[in-house]
Amino acid sequence: MKKVLETINLNKYFYKPVKFHVLKDINLSIYSGEFAAIVGPSGSGKSTLLYALSSLDREYEGEVLFDEIDLKTLTNPKLAHLRNKSIGFIFQFHYLLADFTALDNVMLPGLKLSELNHEDLEVKAMNKLELLGIADQALKKVNQLSGGEQQRVSIARALINEPRIIFCDEPTGNLDSKNAMIVFDMLKNLTREFDQTILMVTHDDSFSSATDRQIQLFDGKIIDKL
Repeated sequence: MKKVLETINLNKYFYKPVKFHVLKDINLSIYSGEFAAIVGPSGSGKSTLLYALSSLDREYEGEVLFDEIDLKTLTNPKLAHLRNKSIGFIFQFHYLLADFTALDNVMLPGLKLSELNHEDLEVKAMNKLELLGIADQALKKVNQLSGGEQQRVSIARALINEPRIIFCDEPTGNLDSKNAMIVFDMLKNLTREFDQTILMVTHDDSFSSATDRQIQLFDGKIIDKL
C-alpha cells in the first residue's frame, strides 16, 4: 500500500503558561485506503497530533510528509491549495454556514478550488449528498436540518474535491447514539467501497475497535499502533 502520510520524529511543545512537551517522538505512517483511529485518554495529545498531521498546525519539530512532500517546505499558497484539494476535514461541530443550503455548503470547497464550472460542481455535490442519503435535503438551509443530517452534509463537503485523506476529530461526539452509528457506518463504507483514507480521533471504543487500526497515545507518546 502507498503511504499517504508519514511523520518522522515529530515533537510538539506548548509554551504557555509553561513549556510542556505534548507530542514526543511520533513516528507514524498512514496508508492509502486505511481507516485508522487515534485513541487515548483525555489530554494524551490526540487532537494536537491530528492538527499537526492535517497541516492545521505547523509549529512542531520533525517532519510531516504528505505524499512524500514535507509540509514545512510548502509556501502558504501551495499549502492552502493542497489542503483544499487533497485534505478533507470533519469535526465534532460541523462548522457549516447556517444561512446557506446544504447544497451550497457542499459546493463551497469546490468553488474555492475552481476546477469545475458551477453546473458540473452542482451535479457533483448532489451526487455526494445522494451517496450520503440526504439529496432530498439539498435545498434546505442547514439550520433546518437535524444534527445527524448536518454531519452528513459536512461529510459530503469533505468529499467534494476527492481528497487523498479525510481527518475526523470526534465526528460522532455531538450526536445521539443512533445518528453516531449512522455517521460512523458511512465513514467506514467510504473506506470499503471507495478506498477513501480516513484518520479519526475518537474516545468511543466501540467505534475505534471497528476501524482497521488503532493508534494509541499516552502522555504524548505512541504506545501501540496495531
